[in-house]
Amino acid sequence: MFRQLIADNTLNDLSYAVLAAVAFIAILQTARRLLLHRLELVAKSTVTVIDDFLVDVLSATRIMLAAAIGLYLGSQFLTLPPSLEKWVDRVFIIALILQVGFWASRGLIFWLRNHFSQGEEQDQGARAMTLSLLSFLGRMVVWVLVLLSMLDNLGINVTALVASLGIGGIAIALAAQNILGDLFASLTIAIDKPFVIGDFIILGEEMGTVEHVGLKTTRLRSLSGEQVILSNNDLLQSRIHNYKRMDERRALFAIGVTYDTPADKLELIPELIQQAVTGQADARFDRAHFKSFGAFSLDFETVYYVRKPDYGVFMDVQQAINLQLVRSFAEHSIEFAFPTQTLHLNHSAIPGLAPTAAPAPPSAQAAVRPAEG
Repeated sequence: MFRQLIADNTLNDLSYAVLAAVAFIAILQTARRLLLHRLELVAKSTVTVIDDFLVDVLSATRIMLAAAIGLYLGSQFLTLPPSLEKWVDRVFIIALILQVGFWASRGLIFWLRNHFSQGEEQDQGARAMTLSLLSFLGRMVVWVLVLLSMLDNLGINVTALVASLGIGGIAIALAAQNILGDLFASLTIAIDKPFVIGDFIILGEEMGTVEHVGLKTTRLRSLSGEQVILSNNDLLQSRIHNYKRMDERRALFAIGVTYDTPADKLELIPELIQQAVTGQADARFDRAHFKSFGAFSLDFETVYYVRKPDYGVFMDVQQAINLQLVRSFAEHSIEFAFPTQTLHLNHSAIPGLAPTAAPAPPSAQAAVRPAEG
């Protein structure tokens, strides 16, 4: 084939062909750079995204496109054997298909980024997760189409190939059903968004902040610092507690006072608790009641809401309320109760002890603190 190429063309023909190819490559590369530079200047001075889109797509132009066009145009100066001419056409079309794939992939990524960059700041985690998954799937679809187009250009029966792949795909799907289950689970996470990157979730015994959602696994950063990797399919089959999406955090706490607290002070305690809660800017008071008679204390139960879901804010509010209650109870001489046992002595049953002895005053009652734990 090459001997025939040399025999059918003179040295001048070969020289013209090489010169034309080099000239077209140089012209196309220069035109690309000038056009890209001009578009970049225009994009900086406008607020539309069309020029930004053109700049991003044009920057994906590979030198192989200029080389393919230059070689194809250079071949027009030569008399080629039929078989070589056919391969020149195929290589030229394959180069065009590849370049179209680069343009389509870059344009798809630009559109997705521009589309998911709009929205409120609290939705940033959801946008990042969806963008990652859709970008991968979109690029995969683009390059599958590019591959099928290239195979069709090479003369391969794509229809038969797809049919055979469909038959083989059933066997592959059965063998890799766990992987496919995780893949579809990742799509469910991207579409339904039960959680997004940055959310703090609890499922079963595992808890942590979502760092990454992939096609097969989701990665959490636990409170102790290690990374927890979970299968997407197993994750969606669990009950997920998403603490990041709480509008308010409900807080319930109980306190107890001693049994010798007068009734008028018992009536005052709910008001003191309410004042301590409403004094916090991030707290909303719900209720405070004298709940029950405990084993060693008169128990009060309080419910309030923290307006921010952050656990650190909740602990700051609870600490401020506790300190305020300590001060308020001290001002009104109200004592907190602690676990005690009162021993009542039967004087008549103790030899040598006068039966007429007066009972021990309350201050002489023995208070026994049980061991911790």
